[in-house]
Amino acid sequence: MLGVRILLAAAWILVLSPAPGRAREASDPGLEILRDTIRANKKALVAANLRLTDDEAKQFWPVYDRYQSELTGVNDRLVKVIEDYAANFRDLSDEKAMKLVGEYLSAEEDRAKVRRSYLSEIAKTLPGRKVARFYQIENKMDAILRYDLAKGIPVIEELSARAP
Repeated sequence: MLGVRILLAAAWILVLSPAPGRAREASDPGLEILRDTIRANKKALVAANLRLTDDEAKQFWPVYDRYQSELTGVNDRLVKVIEDYAANFRDLSDEKAMKLVGEYLSAEEDRAKVRRSYLSEIAKTLPGRKVARFYQIENKMDAILRYDLAKGIPVIEELSARAP
């Protein structure tokens, strides 16, 4: 489990890290390979920890794939916000900072909406305890990735005095 955790975290950081001198572009083939690797390993981690019966798996995995596909769009928006911030954090204006915060919060709201919207559909494929376990696994993976990501994102420095 620790090995998969480290692989996911390292791959996610690489995906979100801008290349030297420029931000990575969504069309970058290397970026797509890393994202595919993360998705595949995430699915393997869910499979290893959810322990589905054959019938449950047959019903669950198509729903999971749609769920992850929707989350990918939201996560891609979050990546763009982080890349924009990383490219501008040293001389971030108040207006740009507020714009980025708004975009970040919007992506987070949409992420919660996707997760909630799939709850009843996932519950049709799995018993309640496994549904709860699935969301716990998702939360733990997200927490690991976000923690490792947060370590690499610089905090905006406070201005000591504002000009009138």
